[in-house]
Amino acid sequence: MGKKPRIRPIALCLLRQGKRILVHEGYDSVKQEAFARPLGGGIDFGETSRDAVIREIKEELGADITNVNLLGIVESIYRYQGEPGHELVFVYDGQFVDNSLYDRESLDVVEGKRSFKAVWRSLEELRSGPAKLVPTQLWHLL
Repeated sequence: MGKKPRIRPIALCLLRQGKRILVHEGYDSVKQEAFARPLGGGIDFGETSRDAVIREIKEELGADITNVNLLGIVESIYRYQGEPGHELVFVYDGQFVDNSLYDRESLDVVEGKRSFKAVWRSLEELRSGPAKLVPTQLWHLL
């Protein structure tokens, strides 16, 4: 029998540069849709969501963040690549300690053995596409 699906607790950080936020862009080949999501990741057992988002940004970008404040919690039930997902998303606001990171068009992200780019996107770009902001409930916190 298959593994029972679980609710995954995650923490994401809205790193802002004016009216732009830092996101990684992906593509769901089943839906044939592009998406954009702020950086962050899973919360480890015994770790606070705040500590998780600080750790995730450090691991993914090699960068420290400060002024980390909880904006809210959203529940995201979705399908990705045809598979169901369910996340409780702790959404934080934060700022880079190194201000030079705001001047870059993109930042290199390392997540385990995967590497990709994070890019600054305006709220208008995220509303009109082609890569729409996910989870969509983030709009209530922006």
